[in-house]
Amino acid sequence: MPTIASHVWRPSSARILYLDSFIPVARGSAAMAPAPLSWPAKDPADVLDYQFNVASAVVGNDGDAICTLDVSVNPSAPGDLNLDRASADGSCAVLWLSGGQAGTVYAVTLSITTLNGRVIQRSVLLPVLSLSSPSAPATAIVTDQGSTLIDQNGTPVLI
Repeated sequence: MPTIASHVWRPSSARILYLDSFIPVARGSAAMAPAPLSWPAKDPADVLDYQFNVASAVVGNDGDAICTLDVSVNPSAPGDLNLDRASADGSCAVLWLSGGQAGTVYAVTLSITTLNGRVIQRSVLLPVLSLSSPSAPATAIVTDQGSTLIDQNGTPVLI
C-alpha cells in the first residue's frame, strides 16, 4: 500500500536576491548609485516565491532578524502583479507573487524593520513577460479565427 509522502517546503534559490553589503566611501569621493535590483522575468500565469535576503545589513548581530515587512507593488491596478502572501525567515523575506500584465516591469518595494530597529527599504524590479505563449511577428498571417499560420517547422508564415 503506497504511503503519501510529506513534503518540506523550501523557497527556490532561483529567485533570491541578496542586499549588497554596505561599503564605506572614502571622504571626498562620490558614491555611484548601484544598478537596480531585479528578479528574473515571470509569466502572468506564474505563482512563484521570490526572496530578498538582508543578512549583510545585520552582520555581526546574530540575534537580529526581520520583525516586520511592508510590501507595495507599483503599478497596482486591477489585473496587475499581486502579492499573495509575505513572510520572513530570519534575515530573508519571502514573497509569493502572481498575475501581472505582460510587457510591464513592476517595482516591488520592501520596507523591512528588524528586531533591533534597523529599517531597510529597497525596490526590486520584476518584469512580466508572456513566456508561455510566444507572440507572433506583426507581419505574420493571421486567420479570421485569430490563429497564426505556421509552416511545417512551426515557424509563423509571414506576409
